[in-house]
Amino acid sequence: MQRGNERFVAGEPRHPRQDVERRTELAAGQRPRAALFGCSDSRLSAEIIFDKGLGDLFVVRNAGQVISDSVVGSLEYAVAVLHVPLIVVLGHDECGAVDAAIHSVDADAPALPPRIWRQIAPIVPAVRRVQRDARERQPGFAGPLDAELVGREHLRDTVAELLHSSELISEAVADGRLAIVGANYRLAEGTAVPSITMGIVADEA
Repeated sequence: MQRGNERFVAGEPRHPRQDVERRTELAAGQRPRAALFGCSDSRLSAEIIFDKGLGDLFVVRNAGQVISDSVVGSLEYAVAVLHVPLIVVLGHDECGAVDAAIHSVDADAPALPPRIWRQIAPIVPAVRRVQRDARERQPGFAGPLDAELVGREHLRDTVAELLHSSELISEAVADGRLAIVGANYRLAEGTAVPSITMGIVADEA
């Protein structure tokens, strides 16, 4: 995936495994090389930014890459049934969900529609930590908060929550059958920068 991202950044994508033959080959079943859980932001099309093809990635996405039962169940399926050796958790800069979570803690913040609030609420603990740390460094700090820093904190929370929520996934990591990589995608550069690694990442992933 790193090599594919490097090709994308360089403007030299190969668009592999996207032809009629590949489509026909996959009709009977799939064996993806990795699972990717990322934000549903329209600028994070996984197969494009990692220069992958049909059947290469098992992709799960929602706004803000927030852990839920459906996310955990989907990733457990990828590990237990499809035997993926790698889960990539992908956050990014300029994330609308992160921005909404930051603004939601303002004293005069308007109430959000209930379902949107439930979606961004898991990001708020990261906002609070960054806010607290800023105030410890600078008493009287009133903002604005660094959204990229909040996003990185939320990425760490997401990986930790995934391991906490799924015994199946945490055991696969402990047994050496699975690795989890948390990465941040930089929109302007197109680079996916790994910042968290759990387990051993196989070269072929």
